[in-house]
Amino acid sequence: MRVQRGLATYTPGSLEGWLARITTNAFYDDVRRKKRRPADPLPDDPDRVIPGALPADLAGAQHQLPEHLQDALRGLPDDYRGAVVLCDVVGMRYDEIADVLAVPVGTVRSRIHRGRLMLREQLLLAGEVPR
Repeated sequence: MRVQRGLATYTPGSLEGWLARITTNAFYDDVRRKKRRPADPLPDDPDRVIPGALPADLAGAQHQLPEHLQDALRGLPDDYRGAVVLCDVVGMRYDEIADVLAVPVGTVRSRIHRGRLMLREQLLLAGEVPR
């Protein structure tokens, strides 16, 4: 197909070189296409690739914080609580938290640091963390 399309622009010369260049370019195009869209088939056993999920009641209980931690988090100022929860509970990266809260990354870092200090102090006062 490429040879037929290229015949319109072919100028007489080395036919072998021209055909070799078409073949080489076709090979490179195929390699690039395979890199962009790898075609690895999935195995017959999908559980080997996709881990099974926990039942809903266990998954919910696994992500729930103990009551004393929830109380301590509620005691933090809103700015600090949001940063600490997004980082330590949800597991977001600092740049993602900065986007969500619409503040610079440096502000996120300082809020998380100060929020953790306030949280620790509250837990120490409540006797939940040993000194």
